[in-house]
Amino acid sequence: MAAVQWDPFEAIERDVRAMVADPRWADVPAPTQTQAMTARLLRTPDGGCWLFGAHARWHRHDPGDGLWHLAAPPAAPRARAAARAAQPAPPVPEHLLPSAAGLAFERGSTQAFVGPDVPRDMTGRIRALLDVACAAREEELPFATGPLRELFHPDVTAPVAAMWGTIMWCAYAPAFDGNEVLLSMFGEFLSRPLPGDDWVRWLPPMPLSALTALYTERLARGAGAAVRAAGHVAGTARVLLADPRFAPRAAALLAMVEPLLARPWLDHPAQDAESARQAWLSRCPPRLQGALVAEFSPGEHFRHTLYDLVEALSFSCAHGADPRAVAASLLAADVQAVAPDVAPLLHGWLDPESRRAYHAALTDPAHPLRGCWPRDGEPPAPLRPPDRASAAALLGAGYATGLAWCRLTETAPPPRGFPTSSATVTCLINERDDPAPSVPATSAEWIRHS
Repeated sequence: MAAVQWDPFEAIERDVRAMVADPRWADVPAPTQTQAMTARLLRTPDGGCWLFGAHARWHRHDPGDGLWHLAAPPAAPRARAAARAAQPAPPVPEHLLPSAAGLAFERGSTQAFVGPDVPRDMTGRIRALLDVACAAREEELPFATGPLRELFHPDVTAPVAAMWGTIMWCAYAPAFDGNEVLLSMFGEFLSRPLPGDDWVRWLPPMPLSALTALYTERLARGAGAAVRAAGHVAGTARVLLADPRFAPRAAALLAMVEPLLARPWLDHPAQDAESARQAWLSRCPPRLQGALVAEFSPGEHFRHTLYDLVEALSFSCAHGADPRAVAASLLAADVQAVAPDVAPLLHGWLDPESRRAYHAALTDPAHPLRGCWPRDGEPPAPLRPPDRASAAALLGAGYATGLAWCRLTETAPPPRGFPTSSATVTCLINERDDPAPSVPATSAEWIRHS
């Protein structure tokens, strides 16, 4: 029997989690916490120093610039096993010290909704809530303002829009199978086709302000209308908790909205969507703050999605590739194809190694990293995920990264997806979970065509 190779990264992560979970950790002075974390740093043969700290993620101290950067750790077993205790060790900044709340955050799944569809019991529960929303007589007056307004027919009521907005805001990466029942049940209400093609609906991200705008519009009509809208948001989020692709944001949204159901007056001082948004964000507990990074800092959100993309590419190390370099190359491929003018705006958000790989892939057509780029709409053979779950995770992380850099640079996302994500779809076309004939078809056939 082959010996099991010891993994220093796994060992340190377990150790840090156990240490921080101790209730006494919160009372330990910052200098003592820093000392404890310094003793748990790893150094890899390339000279980089690694810290498992804030956000329950790894950070790399680059020997070149002397700074700490959010960075996914090495994926190859041999590279991980080569890490040793860092002696001497660079100083650990206080803002990177781990906290019990930060380490308690469950990130959920990066999978897109292509290949593994939303489970039928969930779509059934959403369908039941939608029927209630359509039948709510007190809500018959249509809503008139906010980002959701332009998506729906004029006679669509606030509860229906609240449900759609909740689903889209909670989705990690809103790329959906073109036959997804969760979307098709809303077909009769939407005023225009969803962006995408016959295979995938590439939907734009939904800002929290879309939901708070709906809430404040209802609030202007009376406290009862606003509470009912909040109730539809909360009811939808409770259903979404069962799917790990929705769960982190659904939990955060519930924490922000449920207090309104018990104390309807909480947000009465809010006069507009932004003031309501700030009130909602203030109610999110520290253990769920990780779900709100995009609301506080688009740049940090981009860094975290790129970290997800690197992790989703971990299978590529079996072919001798560095997942961080591959992720930087795929980022370059998408930026080059969609908005080359914004490419320099991302440099400052990348760690030095990723920045060098990103720049090389962008500027040198002969660079080996260009071999990671899709050709004729297909990923190169070494970047074809080994199984369905890996392909769905790569698709979701890739699309989330694309949406994140578009948000950061104020670029409109492409309606037919990013080149690298679209190429990943070809790995899932024959793996889709299309609805069985017993599932009712959409009442709006246009939802399948754009």
